[in-house]
Amino acid sequence: MLPSFTVFDTETTGLDPRRGHKIIEIAGVRVEDGRILSDNAFDKLVNPERKIPIEAMQVHRISDEEVLSAPTIDTVLPEFLEFAAGSILVAHNASFDMSFLLQEKECCWGYIELPECLCTMRLSRAIFPQEFRHNLDVLANRLGLERPTNRHRALPDVLLTAQALCKMIAMEGISSIEELRQKAGQKQLVA
Repeated sequence: MLPSFTVFDTETTGLDPRRGHKIIEIAGVRVEDGRILSDNAFDKLVNPERKIPIEAMQVHRISDEEVLSAPTIDTVLPEFLEFAAGSILVAHNASFDMSFLLQEKECCWGYIELPECLCTMRLSRAIFPQEFRHNLDVLANRLGLERPTNRHRALPDVLLTAQALCKMIAMEGISSIEELRQKAGQKQLVA
């Protein structure tokens, strides 16, 4: 039997948390028994306490003004982890999003445990080994999923990733977390 999942995504000020880039939006949706619980999604802007570079704004279209009155990550991350409690995290290109969560955890509250995280990009590579590209847009097209118009915002990306996860699990007849880990080429990864 498959566990509960929390599919999540972050939008950030840049690509490398070790260079001071920060989370500016985090969203998540629970997947329970193969159903996406989109009515109870988590979606929060985060004040990074620094300016958002123009290059990042051009991707996600989140401005400094939008995050100015948002809470900081030390408030939002515990709320997100409470939302995700009792589930396994899932992200597309999980190493990117997890690198930000790990950096924030280390800077603020090293004692917080992050749940295991699985990667839908790795799952796509295992299911479609003959294909060269596995980004979320390409995967959505491959699976016949309709892409939202506001891609590169956390919640639309989360909902698309959740659909891709459910479709790949169904296509492969995956019925346990062990099968899913094996198919995605992942051992139990706990941060």
